[in-house]
Amino acid sequence: MIAVNLSDEDRWKKYNNFSPLISIFKKFHPLNDEIERRINQHTFPVSYKKNKYLVSPVDRNKFLFLIVKGVVRGFIKDGTAEITTWIAKENEVVGTIRNLWVEGDSEEYLQALEDVDLIAIPHVLSEYLYENFTEANIVGRKMMEQYYRSAEERAYLCRISSAEKRYKRFLVSFPDLINRVSLKHIASFLAIRLETLSRIRAKI
Repeated sequence: MIAVNLSDEDRWKKYNNFSPLISIFKKFHPLNDEIERRINQHTFPVSYKKNKYLVSPVDRNKFLFLIVKGVVRGFIKDGTAEITTWIAKENEVVGTIRNLWVEGDSEEYLQALEDVDLIAIPHVLSEYLYENFTEANIVGRKMMEQYYRSAEERAYLCRISSAEKRYKRFLVSFPDLINRVSLKHIASFLAIRLETLSRIRAKI
C-alpha cells in the first residue's frame, strides 16, 4: 500500500481539511499542534470494495486502519475453514495484532464486509508519537483499555457453552452489527454452525 502523493489540503478536503484520526484521538485527550500536523502529514485515506482484503498473510504489516465508513472483520484459516476472530465498524482502529509493531509474518486476514473508507496509520508514525509526546501515550493507553475490554468480551463469548446464549450475548454486545454482517460470518465469530444459528434465530 502506497500513500497518494497529495498535499495535506487536497488529501483531507472531504474530511473538513484534517485527518479524522485527530477527532478520534481528541476524544481521549487533547493534542498539541505538532501532533496534529504529523497526523495530517503521515496518515492518508484509502478505500476498499466489499469482500476485498485490506491485509493478508503475504503482506508486510505496516499500518493500522481507522474505519471511517463500513465494517471489517479479522479472520484466520484452519485448513479451508475461516475463523472470524473479530468484527469492527466505524470509529474503530484495526490491524493485524499478532505482529503489531514488530517485523514478522501473521496468519491474519483483514477483509472488508462492506465498501469501506479507512485512514491508514503507518506504524512508524505511531512509534514516533509514542516516543516523543506524552499526549500520545495517554491516548494510546486509553485506547488500549477500550480494546482490552472488547477483547475480554470476545473471549467471554467464546466460553459460553450454549450456542443460543452466545447468540443472545452477541445481540446485546454488538446490536448494530446484526443487520450489517452476513450470518455465515456471525456464525464463524460465535463458533456456531450456520444451520444451528439459523435454527436459533427462528426460535427466538
